Amino acid sequence: MTESFVPHILSFSRSLARVGAGLVLAATTAVAFAQGPSGASADVIKRGEYLARAGDCVACHTQPGEKLFAGGRAMPTPFGTLYSPNITFDKETGIGQWSADEFYRMMHTGRSRDGALLYPAMPYGAYTKVTRVDSDAIFAYLRSVPPVHQPNRPHEMRFPYNNRELLLGWRTLYFREGEYQADPTRSVEWNRGAYLVQGLGHCSMCHTAINALGGSSESKAFEGGLIPMQDWYAPSLTSNKEAGLGDWSIEDISDLLQKGVAKRGAVYGPMAEVVYDSLQYLSDDDVRAMAVYLKSLPQHGGENGASAKSAMSGEERELLVRLGAKIYDAQCATCHGKRGEGKLPDFPPLANNQSIQMTSAVNPIRMVLNGGYAPGTFKNPSPYGMPPFAQSLSDEEVAAVVTFIRTAWGNRGTPVTAKDANALRSAPLY
Repeated sequence: MTESFVPHILSFSRSLARVGAGLVLAATTAVAFAQGPSGASADVIKRGEYLARAGDCVACHTQPGEKLFAGGRAMPTPFGTLYSPNITFDKETGIGQWSADEFYRMMHTGRSRDGALLYPAMPYGAYTKVTRVDSDAIFAYLRSVPPVHQPNRPHEMRFPYNNRELLLGWRTLYFREGEYQADPTRSVEWNRGAYLVQGLGHCSMCHTAINALGGSSESKAFEGGLIPMQDWYAPSLTSNKEAGLGDWSIEDISDLLQKGVAKRGAVYGPMAEVVYDSLQYLSDDDVRAMAVYLKSLPQHGGENGASAKSAMSGEERELLVRLGAKIYDAQCATCHGKRGEGKLPDFPPLANNQSIQMTSAVNPIRMVLNGGYAPGTFKNPSPYGMPPFAQSLSDEEVAAVVTFIRTAWGNRGTPVTAKDANALRSAPLY
């Protein structure tokens, strides 16, 4: 997790209630009480809604301000633009003719109803771990959502990526089919957290670096990486030099996931959307289980700024730091303190802040340029925010204040340049 400027602390979504012994994943049993419009029990539908929240389905399948799950949201990738499909139960344009078996096969195998290979923007590499019970509950919930007649928009993938048969090679390298298997040496709570983080939460999709083939190595899982086409950095969750959680308390991790703010910092950028759409709706028990699992990740990889070398001369750096100190005193010290000590719980500290010192300076640069608010959540309904400075500070001034913050008060980050700042001025907000 990154702390103060941590826009993408942990990219997950969550799930339902706890279960007993080795059945941490199967979650609750279906209870045949009052029947909903889909024919499933009201309890199953309610559970499916919870699971859909845990999977953050709304993030991809609902355009902001448009009808729920009607699809059409653009997802730019390095290989072209994908458009999410309509997953309402419209019989012509949605999944109204699908069966529960077909829906589970899609979740489990990454193949559509007609057998077509799905692009891995659909996180079936994680969803394959979802149990049949949970898949059926999600399906029942989707059946209860009002159908929307909205044709799907064709993908706009560049050659040769528009040839789906090439995905066979990708799948051979990067896809491992199979439901989550509980670790009998671990607690029920740990297994529950692992199921949510690895499965519906699909957290590793952001927190693992993507290579040129659009895949990621299991050996590098959760070690952090730049999120393609979004220009935010998802920090390593396996290194205390970035966002590793070894010295975080379970309470702080849980607060960050569910509230969007904690004593250690706040979420911004894409992670704020995850918390707003998904994590805040999860039960305290499930969020705690996720925190327990995440804290247990082995601490390795992910070096901080101290290990990076800057090509900037000492004189250039000194001039930049002096300018940055003046800007900080004028614009930042009121909220973040004269010595970067912060004013908790609303304004996070910048001194000794891991997220400020990472090798990648993308997140602090973006926060200075774009500002942002932590998400408004049930447990933090009126968050404080940071104003944008893109219009009032030049590229050199942005570089100066970020360099000052990354090197002051014992911080060991490296300087950034005006070119670094300029490169992020046109980046999408999310």
